[in-house]
Amino acid sequence: MLALVGRFAAGEGFDVITRSGGQALLSEWRALKPDVVLLDRNMPDVGGLDILRVIRDADPECQVMLMTADATVESAIEAVKLGALDYLTKPLDFVRLGELLSTVRFGIARRQRLLAADTDLAGRVEFCGMVGRSPVMQELFDFIRRLAPHARTALVAGETGTGKELVARALHKLGPRRDRKFIAFNCSAVVETLFESELFGHTRGAFTGAVEAKAGLFEMADGGTLFLDEIGELPLQVQAKLLRVVEYGEVQRVGASEGKRVDVRAIAATNRQLVEEVAAGRFRQDLYYRLNVVEIALPPLRDRRDDIPCLTAAFIKEFAGRFEKPIAGLSPGAERLLHDAPWPGNIRELRNVLERACMLSEGRMLNEREVLAALGRGQRPGLSPIAARAAAEPDAAEEPVLDRGRIEQALQQVGGNRSAAAKLLGVSRRALYRRLDTFGLR
Repeated sequence: MLALVGRFAAGEGFDVITRSGGQALLSEWRALKPDVVLLDRNMPDVGGLDILRVIRDADPECQVMLMTADATVESAIEAVKLGALDYLTKPLDFVRLGELLSTVRFGIARRQRLLAADTDLAGRVEFCGMVGRSPVMQELFDFIRRLAPHARTALVAGETGTGKELVARALHKLGPRRDRKFIAFNCSAVVETLFESELFGHTRGAFTGAVEAKAGLFEMADGGTLFLDEIGELPLQVQAKLLRVVEYGEVQRVGASEGKRVDVRAIAATNRQLVEEVAAGRFRQDLYYRLNVVEIALPPLRDRRDDIPCLTAAFIKEFAGRFEKPIAGLSPGAERLLHDAPWPGNIRELRNVLERACMLSEGRMLNEREVLAALGRGQRPGLSPIAARAAAEPDAAEEPVLDRGRIEQALQQVGGNRSAAAKLLGVSRRALYRRLDTFGLR
């Protein structure tokens, strides 16, 4: 039977691997990762239905067909409910088998085309390192294009991880200073006593340890662009000196008696509400209005979920190349997890999650388990409540896969009693509740 089916499947264009028992397949599953599996229902070591459950959990994209010489209506229904593509009786109908293999081959080709289309779309909606097809991002890209040739100062506002530095680099790249320096300075990463020296420079002997004169960042960026990230972290006394540089283009080193003219485009960024900081007396009102000639507000990722597939495709392509893995995309379940997560860390968090998932992956598609592992266990930011409960239970992966029809049938048999339905299905109540949430059957 193995030889016969192997020759037939090879004739249909498949690379064929045969194994004489279920245990042999399971022991090599991680290495094999087949597109389609044809299983005998009755085998001496591990039964076909048991293997089907394992495959459905490990690789939902794999198509499984069962065959048996002892077919019954009940066994066929059970196989289909567990996720089998079809249930064949022996002796095999090779016309039907050929039709099924053609369907599988067509599905594989279609999936590859869709993955390629997602990757291509990610490339077409890329703008200066940013990716977005949503209307709000397309409007933002257009705004940056129109603003870049003219604005000398700008304020970029948005939550952590939304891509504020990418916006600053886009303004520089598309503006008249593109061939000059772009210098980024993180205001939250400097000791308070060193701000003036870092930004404006110092003369020799200006303070203890100043053994030689040093140019500040404004002098170094003369003719180019200086990006001041987390501008809200600047001390008030430094804000006053920064205002003069931005207003008049004159910088004075610490310890110097005279100033020096500089021509710098200043782009500031913040994840704070500077209006509230001004009201609280923590940020100078005059500096705020001087920087806020033009404000560019970046939306959080939770408000532009339509962009998640494009961002995901771009990141997976990057990490698959870096790790030299054949990862092409996500399973539908993994896509739902990413779409539903709250993403408090925005695009930076999404990128980190996908990088971890790609490190863990051993197949062609990132599955739910790998994405859950990358998101982290338990209740944590970036994980939806349903996904968190699923990740928090170590035995969840070992429970049988429950489809909607099987759950509804069990509930009908026990008159809607969920505890009784869980016993009938052979799962824990928590596992049943998870599936009820997933299918909206609460």
